[in-house]
Amino acid sequence: MDILDIIDKKEKRETLTKEELQYVIDGYLNGSIKDYQMSALLTEIDLLGLSEEETVNLTDIMLKSGETLDLGFDNLADKHSTGGVGDKTTIVLAPLVASLGVKVAKMSGRGLGHTGGTIDKLESIKGFQTSMSLEDFKKQVDEIGLALVGQMGNLVPADKKIYALRDVTGTVDSIPLIASSIMSKKLASGAKNIVIDLKVGSGALVNNLSEAKELAHLMVKIGKENNRNIACVLTDMDEPLGNAVGNSLEVIEALNTLKGDGPEDLTNLVIKLGTLMTSMSLNISEEEAKKRIKENLYNGKGYEKMLEWVKAQGGNIKEIPLANNQKEIISKEEGYISHIDALEIGKLSRKLGAGRLSKDDNIDLSVGIVLNYKVGDYVNKGDVLATIFYNEKEITDEEFLSSYKFNKEKVEKPKLIIDIIK
Repeated sequence: MDILDIIDKKEKRETLTKEELQYVIDGYLNGSIKDYQMSALLTEIDLLGLSEEETVNLTDIMLKSGETLDLGFDNLADKHSTGGVGDKTTIVLAPLVASLGVKVAKMSGRGLGHTGGTIDKLESIKGFQTSMSLEDFKKQVDEIGLALVGQMGNLVPADKKIYALRDVTGTVDSIPLIASSIMSKKLASGAKNIVIDLKVGSGALVNNLSEAKELAHLMVKIGKENNRNIACVLTDMDEPLGNAVGNSLEVIEALNTLKGDGPEDLTNLVIKLGTLMTSMSLNISEEEAKKRIKENLYNGKGYEKMLEWVKAQGGNIKEIPLANNQKEIISKEEGYISHIDALEIGKLSRKLGAGRLSKDDNIDLSVGIVLNYKVGDYVNKGDVLATIFYNEKEITDEEFLSSYKFNKEKVEKPKLIIDIIK
């Protein structure tokens, strides 16, 4: 078997066997297959795709390239988001679901892009520890029902190495490679019940609905073939989620949401994802699960679990930094907001210092943007569209305003939940 023959076979649109895929992964991990050879194969996969069978096999091989966790809880749930601007859903969802008796053991990442990842956001809470031993991780899940840390152990080393290469070879948006990457990590972390929030739109990894549905069906298939309960929720990411964009600001918005005072879109998304996680994990109807989720969102029990969780991981909820300076952006137009470019808002947040261009960049956890209006809202000339929180780095009013479009005619609010695939 030879890597050049395998690349040639893929160029001819022939199906790679599981043995050939195993040879590729093993060879890349042990160094016998070089970066430039793997890059050539990834490029062919990006251009020509993989069959469902190839993708399922690749996921299984990547899954078995390292350790897998089994925490011993049948009611263990996990949620994954493909990421988007203002996506602080996990910080609301994890304690809310845990307050209902669902076990949540989650490993999250740092952000590489517009804003920080969940780990960065949580670290804006002073003292919050995002690493612990596996023993302490299991103990905390057992005792309070919830733990969230950065990646631990030697889980899916094949994905870690391949993803780093995909990031620099322009193959990040390949549907089969996304599916195998996400699902190998989710399966390795041991959860029996998996809900995936697949963002679709200008501020998302996938901006084409047909491709998003293809990816969803593929991930659901992989999950079911590995005896997991799984659902994929396609959600809109043409405008930012919620009002806050930036690490500390998003944590504060998450806390307000757990107090029952969050933005409508974020609240509705949390209720939907929480309903699915709870229904699967506790083996109850979605109707009953939704009732319980809404009760604990508005009776304070979800917020109480958040406080318990933050304390358990060493954080002080009263100490969340905010930038030294604030600037209001005033609308120069009036009418209904017809478009807010999520991608551009994300880039502006990164320009302030809230995100990374490379994995080694330091980020400013205290900066960001808070929007006062969303698509479909009416704005008068002179209204405050948003507040910019900044330190050393600034953005101009013109840069921000160029992300907005207005219409004199009434504009319908966008549909947040596009589809659910199970």
